[in-house]
Parts: sequence; C-alpha cells; structure tokens
Amino acid sequence: MKHKTNILLYLTLLVGVTYSCKSSGQQADIIHNKAFTIDSHCDSPLRLMSEDFDIGKSHNSKEDGSKYDIPRMEKGGLDASFFAAFIGQGPEDSASLEKAFKETNKIIEAVYKSVNSYSNKAEIAITPEDGYRLEKEGKRAIYLGIENGYALADKIENIEYFKNKGIRYITLVHTKNNHIADSSTDDTIIYNGLSKFGEEVVRKMNELGIMIDISHASDSAFYDVLALSKAPIIASHSCSRKLCNTPRNLSDDQLKAMAKNGGVVQMCILSDYVKQMPSYAARDSAHVAFGKRHSNWDNYTEEQRKVGIREWHQLDMLYPPNLANVSDVVDHIDHIVKIAGINHVGIGTDFDGGGGVNGCFDVSEMKNITIELLKRGYTEEQIIKIWGGNFMRVFKEVETFAKNK
Repeated sequence: MKHKTNILLYLTLLVGVTYSCKSSGQQADIIHNKAFTIDSHCDSPLRLMSEDFDIGKSHNSKEDGSKYDIPRMEKGGLDASFFAAFIGQGPEDSASLEKAFKETNKIIEAVYKSVNSYSNKAEIAITPEDGYRLEKEGKRAIYLGIENGYALADKIENIEYFKNKGIRYITLVHTKNNHIADSSTDDTIIYNGLSKFGEEVVRKMNELGIMIDISHASDSAFYDVLALSKAPIIASHSCSRKLCNTPRNLSDDQLKAMAKNGGVVQMCILSDYVKQMPSYAARDSAHVAFGKRHSNWDNYTEEQRKVGIREWHQLDMLYPPNLANVSDVVDHIDHIVKIAGINHVGIGTDFDGGGGVNGCFDVSEMKNITIELLKRGYTEEQIIKIWGGNFMRVFKEVETFAKNK
C-alpha cells in the first residue's frame, strides 16, 4: 500500500513539475484552449464597409493598419468578439438622426455579409450559449454592439428594432453629448447625466436584455445609469483613471460602484487611455489637417466616407503613434482587480478604433497579455475569468433579468 502511495505521489509531483517547466507561451496556449476568450469591443466593422477588405484572409497590420480578421483571431486564440457598429455624433435634427439610423443598419449588414461569407470559420452569435457552442465547433463567434446611442434616432422603439438585428449592447454615448447622455469628453454639459429619454433607454434596455455600456459616458451619466439599472452594466472599453488621468477612464470610486453593481470593466488597450505618452507634433499636425480636409463629414456621400476612412487609417501608417506596452496594460488590470476585485475585469481592445500596444498590436498577439498575467502570478482560474468568464456572466445575468421581469 505504501508503495502505491509513493507512486501516486511521484506522478502528482511529475505532473506539477511538467506544467511548471512549460514556457509561459505554452502555458498561455493551455489556458486559451480551456478559456472562452472574448474581446468586448473592436471597430472592425468600419473596415468591412470597404469591399476590398476580406475578413477571411490574413492581413499584415504593419502594411494596411488593420487589426482584425478571422485567421488572426485563430492565431491569437480569441474565441469571440463584439463588433461595434460605430456611428459618429452629428446634428440631432430629424434628417440627421434618420441618416445615422440608416448608416448603422448598413454597418450591421456589412458585418453579416462578411461573416456569412465564411460560415465554416465564424458565425454571428446572439446568446452566450451561441458563443460556447461555436467554440466547441472551432469557429469564431461574432457578436454585435452599437457604439453611440445616436443610432437610435431619438426613438425608443429602435432599441427593440436593433435587438432583433442581433445587437446585444449599446454604448450610450460617444465623444460628444447626444440625446441620451452627456459625454465624458464634451466641452459642454447638457443634462448633468442622463436625459429623460436616456432614462427611458436604460429601462428599455433592461427590459429587453441588452447590456448597457457606459464607456465614454460622463461621470454623472455613469452614476445615473447605476441608479436606474436593475441589471449589471458594462464598460466595454475603459481603463483606470488612477493610472492614466483622462475623463474617458474610470475613477476608483467608479470601479467600486461597478463591482457593487455586479458589472464588469473591460480593459481597453488604446495607448492614449493606458499611459500618457510623449507628444508627437507631426502626427498631431496630420490629424488637424485631416479634420480640416474632412470638416463636412456629416454630409458626405458613402464613397466620400470610404475615402475618408482610408485616409484616417493611412495616418497611422505614415505617422505611427507612440505606444504603451503589454506590461502597461496589465498594470491597469492589476489596479482594477485591486479596487473592484477579480470578478469585475475583462478585456475590450478597441482594435481598429485606435487600439493596439507594443506586444499586442493586433488580434494575433492576444496571448501576450496572458503571458504577462502568468508572469505576475495570476492563476489559471483568474485568467479564465479575465478573458471571458466575467463578461459572459454579466451577459447571462442581463438576459436572465429580462426573462424574469
């Protein structure tokens, strides 16, 4: 009996030693194979509006600036992503609102068209269960969100309309105030939080089981949402204000409030929100010049918009930004865990919307974040929570609340 016990002990130790001797890259592979990994925010749909971008083919981010395609998702070990239908803020007259609504529909249609072209590799996902099913099938799950509630065109019924289109979260506001809420980066304050219509939007999203995204919202709007929402909320791409002092990031008090709500903060890897980088005069000047050339964006034709989007992406090629690195990213994860707890943090890259750091420049390099987490002593269980467990819990709770209402 003693002999058998010694053998079992030896085998247990051998397994442990074998695992510990694996490289951090090998350990990352093991964890990614076990985890359901999800990126809660990318702006790749803007590229899909261009007919010459093929999501099923691998692209070189150093050549065309793109950060996402299916082959690179596979290489990076990413199971799922929320593709955001982004619409910039414009005037709020009826004609402009209708135009925003129609443009958002075109973006959603472009995502469906692109993904459906590679149904053997990826599918549009609707429920949390869809994501897990597709993972088992070896396919990528593409979820849909809307970035900027401007797309609702000031009509509460459009929330249900977009839900039927597959939308599963709405970022209430973007860089400028809209008819729902004040933005964190607008120079003016209109509502000091949510508007009356914004309050209706929060209630309706709860009722329909759509996640409320407070990234970009002002502090007042953030707290208004928390006071009203009966379900957990998300910040689909936000960082810690303590580590990078910008109003786009969340304060420690907000992080604590998110934890109390049961929500999740999805760490953004856009360098400007990760670390205050040195100024880059030539790049800044190029962006100012771009703004002057395209000052009439709201009235552009579809072709003019495509030209503008190409020019915008080309700026990153001509004037590469100063970038933070993976270690800086995980510093934010560390801080959010310290303040809010391990159950309230995830990852939302903002790829193709400015996201990308040295060491995780596109979706093919996602495992480098896991490698850094491993170096810092995070356990497999904790990493699995960060990479998707926490977000999917909130996703499910929001749906459950609506079903039981």
